[in-house]
Amino acid sequence: MLKAAIPVLHVSSSAAAEKFYCEQLGFTLDFAYRIDESRADPCYMGVVRDGVEIHLSSFSGDGVAGNCVVVLVDDVDAVHEELRTKNVTITAGPVDQSWGNREMYVADPDRNSIRFTQTISDH
Repeated sequence: MLKAAIPVLHVSSSAAAEKFYCEQLGFTLDFAYRIDESRADPCYMGVVRDGVEIHLSSFSGDGVAGNCVVVLVDDVDAVHEELRTKNVTITAGPVDQSWGNREMYVADPDRNSIRFTQTISDH
């Protein structure tokens, strides 16, 4: 049985990624694995917020920067207000989409798109 899918986003700096995801988006660092603990990178880390888990990797071969992850939320406008107060750059939205979602997009330091999505109607 399938239980969950965890996106892995490529990042160039684990320190910058941790700061963005934890300090600005409100995730908590769950784990960080480094081959050499004396060096910040390469690093494979997991961040969690409200049961949503995202993995971030600066290891070569773990994807490329510029990917996308959709995070389903109850209230896009509440997330927008929270992130706006933390000076997160909102790249789009909140906006009602023709396919029945209300969405807001932000980009991390590596151009990965985090799309916060709320279902507003059945289409």
